[in-house]
Amino acid sequence: MDPKAFVAGMSALGAGMAMIAGLGPGIGEGYAAGQACSAIGRQPESQGKVTSTLILGCALAETTGLYGLVVAIILMFVKPFGA
Repeated sequence: MDPKAFVAGMSALGAGMAMIAGLGPGIGEGYAAGQACSAIGRQPESQGKVTSTLILGCALAETTGLYGLVVAIILMFVKPFGA
């Protein structure tokens, strides 16, 4: 077995697994937006506070997906171990 081919194959597999990290932020941000709409619907006067908290929370949740994307790009395009 060629070690370079093995490392390349495992890098591709790891990149695919890293992209699974994109599911969490998508589900979490959708749930948060739904709950924010529900909260604003019950108390319209709290719209500003709920919206600012929602934007901050979504920004923090999105960083998880971006970290996964960065890891996947590194695994795909940077030659690991000089392979």
